[in-house]
Amino acid sequence: MSQIPDNLQYAKSHEWLRVDDGIGTIGITDHAQHELTDIVFVELPDVGKQLDAGAACSVAESVKSASDIYAPASGEVIEVNLLLIDKPEMVNEEPFGEGWFFKIQLSGEPSGLLNAASYASEIGQS
Repeated sequence: MSQIPDNLQYAKSHEWLRVDDGIGTIGITDHAQHELTDIVFVELPDVGKQLDAGAACSVAESVKSASDIYAPASGEVIEVNLLLIDKPEMVNEEPFGEGWFFKIQLSGEPSGLLNAASYASEIGQS
């Protein structure tokens, strides 16, 4: 059973968002990394890029497929996790920790995201 931390917001496309003082940290969920299996490459967005909520902005490649990563909220990319360039497996090992993808300066309040209980229901966990 996947971990689903209560302190995050979730997109139906399996990204998570943690908001701290207007900065959003974004990664993919434990469920998503299990579905992808062994992640071998991560393409990160450019710092300074403006992202719209729901837009594809990153890619995670595994041994079996490549998946787009979508922005769960709108804002400007202010930092990317350079650790993932050399160690993409961190996404599998610590999806809610060192395996985060990027941070954005939020351009408004995120909307349409799920809480932990709603996301659990979305992926068939109760």
